[in-house]
Amino acid sequence: MSTVRQYELIYITPPDTTDEALAALQQQVQTVVERFGGTITSTDNWGRRRLAYEIAGHREGTYVLHTIDGPAELNAELDRRLRVVDTAIRHMVVRVDEERGAAERAQARRKADMAERRVRRGLPPEPTENERRRHSDEDDDNDSDHQGFRAGGDR
Repeated sequence: MSTVRQYELIYITPPDTTDEALAALQQQVQTVVERFGGTITSTDNWGRRRLAYEIAGHREGTYVLHTIDGPAELNAELDRRLRVVDTAIRHMVVRVDEERGAAERAQARRKADMAERRVRRGLPPEPTENERRRHSDEDDDNDSDHQGFRAGGDR
């Protein structure tokens, strides 16, 4: 078996798809994922949205996003299955960028470290609204002290 990777599967169903048909499609995806030894880590139904262009005579569709952990073979099988299912008018399976995952883990680690330091100092784990406001007032990025450039390149 190959290395387990994280994938995102998004598919669009016609706007008139019933809840039962949508649940049946999600169950088909679940069955394929489990058959290949993968797991669906999250499912997010984005609801009905306007399409960028008409697809199969539809101007709107229901978007569903699954985050899946599984082997590379799973990607090809999901693609093959969703191509023949009438319920999904478009779909895409992409591998989640490993750097993105590493960045998210690093950010979570920094946040946990900050909370731990705050607790050791006797403060609540999260900054209060006043602390956030004070920090944003001290921020030098608001450009209020920046002279900028004038037209013609003169300062």
